[in-house]
Amino acid sequence: MHFSLVDRVLHCDGERIVTLKSVSASEEYLQDHFPTFPILPGVFMLEAMVQAARELLSRRDPALARHVLGSVRALKYGSLVRPGDSLRIEAALMKSSEPGHFEFRATATTIRPDHSEDPAPPQAASGRFSLREPRPIG
Repeated sequence: MHFSLVDRVLHCDGERIVTLKSVSASEEYLQDHFPTFPILPGVFMLEAMVQAARELLSRRDPALARHVLGSVRALKYGSLVRPGDSLRIEAALMKSSEPGHFEFRATATTIRPDHSEDPAPPQAASGRFSLREPRPIG
């Protein structure tokens, strides 16, 4: 199952990308998380950061678009993301520690529809992670 968690790319300069995901009440995963108080699951916040980083890599070299999550470090969650909110992701390439292995730092902020001009939107998640080449099957 694949969920697209990047609706728009707002900025990309080869080292840093900013994306936006609008969270709709019709998203299938919100029906169960939680039925009377729907919120974007934390793992989807991480996946949105990973998808943004993968988009940055694919713009540098289309062959890198298949990279997968390698490791996650210092992941922290903050504000809730509810239907009607948007998730703004900023991911920055930190380094390439070995061939085919890329380290990122990312933050996800909650953009509320009634606070679109908020100078300091609440942070939903932040952390560091790596993307690596997929391992061969077999």
